Amino acid sequence: MSTAFTVIRDNTPASAIPRGAVVAMGNFDGVHLGHRAVIGAAMAMGKAHGRPALAVTFEPHPRSFFSPNSPQFRLTDETNKLRLLAGTGLAGAVVMTFDKARAGTTAQDFIHRDLIERLGISGIAVGYDFHFGKGRVGSPSLLVSEAPRLGIEVDVQAHVDIEERPVSSSAIRMALAEGQVADATTMLGGPWFVTGAVIHGEKRGRDLGYPTANIRLDKHCGLKHGIYAVRVGRGSERFDGVASFGRRPTFDNGAPLLEVFLFDFKADLYGKVLDVAFIGFIREELKFDTIEALIRQMDDDSAKARALLAAAPDAFPKLGVIG
Repeated sequence: MSTAFTVIRDNTPASAIPRGAVVAMGNFDGVHLGHRAVIGAAMAMGKAHGRPALAVTFEPHPRSFFSPNSPQFRLTDETNKLRLLAGTGLAGAVVMTFDKARAGTTAQDFIHRDLIERLGISGIAVGYDFHFGKGRVGSPSLLVSEAPRLGIEVDVQAHVDIEERPVSSSAIRMALAEGQVADATTMLGGPWFVTGAVIHGEKRGRDLGYPTANIRLDKHCGLKHGIYAVRVGRGSERFDGVASFGRRPTFDNGAPLLEVFLFDFKADLYGKVLDVAFIGFIREELKFDTIEALIRQMDDDSAKARALLAAAPDAFPKLGVIG
């Protein structure tokens, strides 16, 4: 029986923090292949020494703290980041609040106060480009130089490349903004997904023969507007479908909305929380002159979505349960 994934926060009592853990430290937006290399190194280190391995991450994302007027398209909100981290096999995660006090903490103080005294770490794995502490002075080289005196092991992971291109959260955001779902999936190590509650819409889909489950995504979501093949999760259940993300130019050109049509599905989903994984991009959003033309296109979109999903029968994010 697997041990529950534990989340440690700023107010977690010291007695509840496992001493001597090995940590993988990073922002981990998307938990992509580069992040997974760091996590894998921490887990290997922990296994070698019989120690639990934890992620250390920061919320909100430091960039949103430093640039509040330039909102970022996050690949994963805090909950989904933790679910993905739980799916890697880590024992838990330490979520540190990134606020004015944290931003003003020197790298040396962070190492000694947060990592050594509070967490009592025995080892740490980071990516080659990870920086921390006031003025981003903290670096992998600083950790390496401090390691002998602190009695900890340090592992620095090089960048992960795919076809000579470094994997990064920004590269994945760019791929999604261009509708390059396959590229994003490759860099993430699994399909990108969103989570949301089903809300009431205009009920147009029923009249068209395509009733949809509508989900309002974060207003800063940078996904390209268009039609996608999707796989939907509700608990342990999986359903295939086709989805539109955009402004519905044929009707109202309103605020962006994700509209998901599930194949061979009849149940009421209002208020239910769904995970929607994007498996393939079908086409850009279009405006149609007639409803008949729109329905013909939706029929074609559905056929293409079924083919894409049949070619990826097991595609879905590996998510763990947060304890």
